[in-house]
Amino acid sequence: MRIFLLGMGLAAAMIAGGWAQEHHHGDMAAGDPQESAPQAQAGANEQMSHHHLDMGPHMKMTAMRPAIQADKHRAAFTVTSTRNALEKYKNYKVALADGYKIFLPNVPTKMKHFTNNSYAMENAFGFNPAHPTSLLYEQDGDKYKLIGAMYTAPKRLTEEDLDKRVPLSVAQWHAHVNFCWPAAGQRQEMFKKGSQFGMMGSISTPQACEAAGGRFVPQVFGWMLHVYPYEATLEKQFSMEPQR
Repeated sequence: MRIFLLGMGLAAAMIAGGWAQEHHHGDMAAGDPQESAPQAQAGANEQMSHHHLDMGPHMKMTAMRPAIQADKHRAAFTVTSTRNALEKYKNYKVALADGYKIFLPNVPTKMKHFTNNSYAMENAFGFNPAHPTSLLYEQDGDKYKLIGAMYTAPKRLTEEDLDKRVPLSVAQWHAHVNFCWPAAGQRQEMFKKGSQFGMMGSISTPQACEAAGGRFVPQVFGWMLHVYPYEATLEKQFSMEPQR
């Protein structure tokens, strides 16, 4: 059920946001139509809420590398920097005042992304752990508990590039791939369980997508990385979802 809701969240995000490719904008830095809008570059979508690693052909992960002590020190510094940056945002109203906005506030999910478009653009050109693209809050009624942050990177970056941001021996960046975007009259199909379209759809190849009248997108948005700085170990701090 969680995985199905994840796919529905992605579909909702794309429809609500107008999706950058639909308007054929160019990437600010590399001519990439999927990374033009800040929301797209941020990848700050509810599809990131509480999901597992196993998303079959629709999820791509960076390969884990052999661990070395220097990487652990560098990763720990990132965690500390993230924790320090998040301290003032334990009050979500401070985050709103600083330019963070709730993504899809009316879509009921336990985790909410508060995204800063300026920091999304900054993440497109470099890595600053003090400026996460999104803040991750657990919502309980009108209360928000800050649990972590999400960093983003352009899809054009290689694993070597991503390793320079956060060591791949400790953390795995992830991306959503093999997306079949349906024709205008079939958009609601992405919300249905068992759909052939969307991030949880049965279609995962260009040939099948073309045959169904859709448009194939090899990778949706850029790379994403969650950091949960209040967890006790590096493994949990760089996990894909909160450890509960």
